[in-house]
Amino acid sequence: MSRLVCVSNRCSAPRRGAAPGGLAVALTAALRQSGGVWFGWDGSVTENVRRRPSETEVGGVRYATVPLRKVDYEYYYKGYSNRVLWPLCHYRIDAMEYRPEYFEGYLRTNEFLARQLLGILADDDLIWIHDYHLIPLGRSLREAGVSAPLGFFYHIPFPPFDVLRTMPGATDLLWAFRAYNLIGFQSDNDTRNFLDCIARGTGVRVAEDGTINWGERQSCAQTFPIGIDPHDVRSMANSGRNTPTVRRLKTSLQDRSMMIGVDRLDYSKGLPERFNAFRHLLVKYPETIGRVVLLQVAQPSREDVPEYNDIRLALERTVGEINGHYAEFDWVPIRYLNKSYARQTVINFLALAKVGLITPLRDGMNLVAQEYLAAQNPDDPGVLVLSDFTGAARRLDSVLKVNPHDIDAVSDTIQIALNMSREERIHRWRSAMEVIEKQDIHWWAERFLTRLGAT
Repeated sequence: MSRLVCVSNRCSAPRRGAAPGGLAVALTAALRQSGGVWFGWDGSVTENVRRRPSETEVGGVRYATVPLRKVDYEYYYKGYSNRVLWPLCHYRIDAMEYRPEYFEGYLRTNEFLARQLLGILADDDLIWIHDYHLIPLGRSLREAGVSAPLGFFYHIPFPPFDVLRTMPGATDLLWAFRAYNLIGFQSDNDTRNFLDCIARGTGVRVAEDGTINWGERQSCAQTFPIGIDPHDVRSMANSGRNTPTVRRLKTSLQDRSMMIGVDRLDYSKGLPERFNAFRHLLVKYPETIGRVVLLQVAQPSREDVPEYNDIRLALERTVGEINGHYAEFDWVPIRYLNKSYARQTVINFLALAKVGLITPLRDGMNLVAQEYLAAQNPDDPGVLVLSDFTGAARRLDSVLKVNPHDIDAVSDTIQIALNMSREERIHRWRSAMEVIEKQDIHWWAERFLTRLGAT
């Protein structure tokens, strides 16, 4: 059995007592089976870069990490990854800030990471690289003589060609995918966009089955929708139903219906549109005033990027306006929490909500949508209101889907969710859970790695 080597932008050994996220659970399980290695940036910034990665072993998995120089952090991470690729891939050309030095830093850092990784690799390794930060990493490894199977999974949306080509250097980035044997995406739409970009941007031949003929090398692009571990989520929800935090939240609601949103603080999540749709709900359906609460957890994100501070201030103004207009001495319509919570606590919050309001403007998958459903009480489940512009919407046919830009339709759909019969809620929940349980995070990892191994 080949050893698995996973590479991601951020990497750290699990901390004692911390509950890992779904991706970490799946990758750790796959790595443990093969005695594998997880390699990546350790999250620190320094001017004294080590010659070799720092290594530690936990639970049969080796973790190899390196710091980044400050200039590389500024250009590779804050610059090209977060100010160019992230907005571009979420169709926000207006927010893209391209600079040549960003692209140069992005390529340089990927070359640096490849050099650090070379000392760890063995000839028969199976290498799985993750996400948009590391697109050129495979090319750097090939140029260094690595012939092992290379897989790449792209976790965020892939834009259509007319969006991608607004970015200088787009063609060079497309050619970097030539290094990979297998390239995975969250949805068929992302896979179609990618193949169209390859065909139109490079001129190489693309087959209907996703095969890309680069000349002397072939790649294959396919859809591998990522899932969660529903049994883990259900266990956390069940164990947390009577914790002090949950009891406090229940008491504070005073039998009101709670809706919930859980997102990173990012312009792609559609939080201004969500708040305005909630405001419209209060106007159009005045019977909801005093009877419904929106709990929005907006976890801080990229706080050293100025644009994200602007988003935070704008959201605080909107929440202040809505609460200032509608609040009473014993009720506040929006509870806005701009802080991070432990995963266990978030799952407990999700379990209490009658409506899950997950309405990003664009998202590769959105695992919170699946976690919301998995956390529900099977005998009295809540209703998921989900943006149609998520990968999750392509998987979950029975949930209520909305266009997050249409605040009138979103408010109407929320009202439908609040008044849905128990019988219909159970039917919709069971249909969605059949997919979530069958196509879980382990199914996703095994399916990708089996396909990669076959190359």
